[in-house]
Amino acid sequence: MNENQKPAQRNANKIIKVLFEISEAVSHTRDLNELYKVIHQKLGKIINADNFVISMHHENRDSITFPYYVDEKDDDPEEIFNFSKTASLTGRVIKDRKPLIFLKKDIVRFADSLHQKPIGSVPQIWLGVPLIINNKVKGAVVIQNYESAAAYGKKDLGLLNSISQHIGLAIERKESKAKLTKQRKLLTKIMESSPVGICLVENRIFKWVNNEMLEIFGYDKKSDFENCDVRMIYRSETDYNNAGKIISHDLKKIGKADFDFELKKRDNTSFNAHVIITGSETDNPFESTIVIITDISQRQIVQQERYEKERLQGVLEMAGAVCHEINQPLQAILGYSELLLIGSKPDDLKDNKLSSIKAQATRLGEITKKLSTITQYRTLEYLGNTKIVDIWSASSETEH
Repeated sequence: MNENQKPAQRNANKIIKVLFEISEAVSHTRDLNELYKVIHQKLGKIINADNFVISMHHENRDSITFPYYVDEKDDDPEEIFNFSKTASLTGRVIKDRKPLIFLKKDIVRFADSLHQKPIGSVPQIWLGVPLIINNKVKGAVVIQNYESAAAYGKKDLGLLNSISQHIGLAIERKESKAKLTKQRKLLTKIMESSPVGICLVENRIFKWVNNEMLEIFGYDKKSDFENCDVRMIYRSETDYNNAGKIISHDLKKIGKADFDFELKKRDNTSFNAHVIITGSETDNPFESTIVIITDISQRQIVQQERYEKERLQGVLEMAGAVCHEINQPLQAILGYSELLLIGSKPDDLKDNKLSSIKAQATRLGEITKKLSTITQYRTLEYLGNTKIVDIWSASSETEH
């Protein structure tokens, strides 16, 4: 047995140093596999750790797995199912929620009490401590020795328990970090697939933009935006200041700015945008804001087209009603005019007036015909600074 296998010869300063190094490793290792190796290597400086196991208990499927397993005699086992029904010392530790020591005779006696054989090779001495994560026992940390029951003492159980606390803390931190990273990736994926421009702006400086922002403003890469002043999207310094006033006022008052504004693309062309800004609840409304920008130019065109269509529909309905109501008396006037003209003398004054009435009635008929063929909404200036429908240019017929 070498020096660091003898409990009586453990050096307190060395133990403290190793615990400190393990604590440092929690923060500096890249993942849990690397951390487990570091812990195993550090632990081996102060105690025999030739057989060192970290196990995880999965209560939902009544099984146990071994994310780290080093043993002189047994190979790394597969996941063990029906774990609660096995003669497992690790199961005892998890159930009792406390550190335990078993000598070889205790291990055999425990298995016999369950009418089972011991799991794996039987060591001379076995030490196990609970692995606590988020205040719940999630597994165990185990060391064992096949050569001597004197390899460990009760103080070593306390040391192993301290190590287990570091492992539990590390797993908790790594899992939280992994979960946060996963959530960030998911959030980034959602924002990147968004049909609107989304960006993070700090003190009116772009810090992050999604791909749609590049599309909206006509830029090629995100670096064209990142760490650039938001002035780049405004047509002038006046617009920049005016928008700033709107944003500052609304964020301070209701925590959100929601307005339409004309912005500038890379090629200096302008477009109408709808802007929504939410900020952090601080004295400085510009400190950190999430900005959503939507190009509403096309939407406005569609709205204008819809409006024009609705106006045209109104004109068509009115024109149809006018034509229907006028045509009947108009036909009567034309019919009576022709009857009165039959037998009249060419130089008769009455005949001339009747001819004028017929001509005007015919012209009125042409007007109603034009009204019935309107296909677009057009207006022209009229008296009194008003506008009227231009039935001649709005009609599908070109003859005047």
